[in-house]
Amino acid sequence: MAQESNESAPADHAGVVVRPPLLWLILFLVGYAIDRWVYPLPFLPANFPAVWLGVLVWLAGLVLVFVAVSQFRRAGTDVSTHTPTDAIVDHGLYAYSRNPIYVAGHIGMVGAAIAADSLWVAAMLLPFYLVIRYGVVAREEAYLERKFGQPYRDYQARVRRWF
Repeated sequence: MAQESNESAPADHAGVVVRPPLLWLILFLVGYAIDRWVYPLPFLPANFPAVWLGVLVWLAGLVLVFVAVSQFRRAGTDVSTHTPTDAIVDHGLYAYSRNPIYVAGHIGMVGAAIAADSLWVAAMLLPFYLVIRYGVVAREEAYLERKFGQPYRDYQARVRRWF
């Protein structure tokens, strides 16, 4: 009778600590709530067109997300952090940054902070960066190196993590 191993094979996904869009939304809402109901910290002049500029910056981030996601789909792999990755996407935006979607998330948070005229929302960039960098990107990089080996290490050597 064969013995079953208590060790299971590594899951075929990165095992990130949180889904990045959910993290973005939670941190935006926390910053916005603190600003509106606890202690407002505006940072722009009173007649500054904050909403317009903020929406434009936020939209720039959103456009980057859509472009990056479409490049994943064209490569035949899923963008979700909780599903297997089938290919290294190294063209388009991914020829300049290994993480353009996360860069776009940061741009979106800057836009949201400007639109809300809130230093609290801007302050959420720090926890967003830390969780994305260490709870998402580090795990994705380890997963991709396990899965693809040298081709992924070559990609890492060629392309910056951010921009």
